[in-house]
Amino acid sequence: MPRILGVDIPREKRTDIALTYIYGIGRATSKKILDAVKIDPAKRAKDLTEKEISEITEIIQKTVKTEGDLRRDVQQNIKRLIDIRSYRGMRHVKGLPVRGQRSHTNARTRKGPRVTVGGLQKKAPAPK
Repeated sequence: MPRILGVDIPREKRTDIALTYIYGIGRATSKKILDAVKIDPAKRAKDLTEKEISEITEIIQKTVKTEGDLRRDVQQNIKRLIDIRSYRGMRHVKGLPVRGQRSHTNARTRKGPRVTVGGLQKKAPAPK
C-alpha cells in the first residue's frame, strides 16, 4: 500500500479516489493535487512510483492542512464554541444536531439509539 503522510491509501483504487482517504482531502482537492503534479487521475495507486508519491506528499504538505493538524483545529474550534457558551457550543455539549436540523424526529446519528421511557405502573391494592 502506498503511504502518504502516514496514511495507507488503497492500492486498487484510482489515484484521485485513493487520495480522499487522507483526512482533509476531498475529490476537488485531490484533482487539483494531481493536476499540479501532472499525474493521470485514472492511474491506480499501486502503479505510482516513489518519485510520484514524494511529489504528491510535497504538494499536500505545502498547500493543504490535513490529518492531525486539521483534526486539532476542528476540536479547538468546537472547544471555543463550548467555552463561550454559544448556542452551537451548547448543542455540541448536549449531543444534538448543530446546524439547524430538526430534532423532534430523526437526528438519531447525533442523539444515539432510542431510549424508551416506560410509564409508571399503578400500585396494586393491598389485600384485605
